Amino acid sequence: MRPYFADLPKTALGAAYWLFAVYLLLPLALMTAMSFKDASFVAFPITDWTLNWYAQVLNDKQFIEASLYSIGIALATTAAATVIGVWIALLVSTEAIWGKAIIFALACLPAVVPGLINAISMRIFIRTVDIPTGTAAIILSHAVHAVPFVVIMVLTRLRSMPANLVDAARDLGADRFVAFLRVTIPYLMPALLGGMIFCVLTSIDDFVRTFFLGGYKPTLPMLIFAKVQGGMSPEINAMATIVLVVTAAVGAYAEHLTRRSRN
Repeated sequence: MRPYFADLPKTALGAAYWLFAVYLLLPLALMTAMSFKDASFVAFPITDWTLNWYAQVLNDKQFIEASLYSIGIALATTAAATVIGVWIALLVSTEAIWGKAIIFALACLPAVVPGLINAISMRIFIRTVDIPTGTAAIILSHAVHAVPFVVIMVLTRLRSMPANLVDAARDLGADRFVAFLRVTIPYLMPALLGGMIFCVLTSIDDFVRTFFLGGYKPTLPMLIFAKVQGGMSPEINAMATIVLVVTAAVGAYAEHLTRRSRN
């Protein structure tokens, strides 16, 4: 049976693709354009252009502190998620382990549970175990959400790994730990780097979990949200554009590493 879309002309599919691309990119382009407007309100037309809003953002102490705080949380989240994710991927890839499907499903569950539900459940959990809201609670919640990215990428890479690589290292006298460090980890490195970058991006961008679990010190999404409550301005657009450019560049690099991990 022929697929439904196989009967559509290629030009129609191409037009649909570009319409969807415009739908996705046009709001981002408008946001970026407004960040260069030489006026204190967000509206067309743009008569004069300026870089003053970017200079103001880069000199904003709150923006710098919130960015560094978000990066610190993201790095700690990535470290925890990477260790747990690699361990789960190695466990699931073992032939003799029982219940691999259940373990894999539970590990990937945070990726499909709605963020609001996840945030509420984590808030209940930290209150139950007496963890105060703030940095530790945010890192814990972000790490739980980031683990599936590491598990999926590492497991995909592990399944393409020739079994004789580790066997050869063992035959040459390496024990399991040395073989893991010198053979398995280097082979997994493209997938590890890609997964780690995605962990960083998801942590920095996470607003819902941070809103429910954060303390008095704002992360970058919380700072932008607080500024938006006072009304939109080109300064907020400049702030969002900086975040967009940095995350897009890092995300593109992560996609490049992910493609390498499939080869």
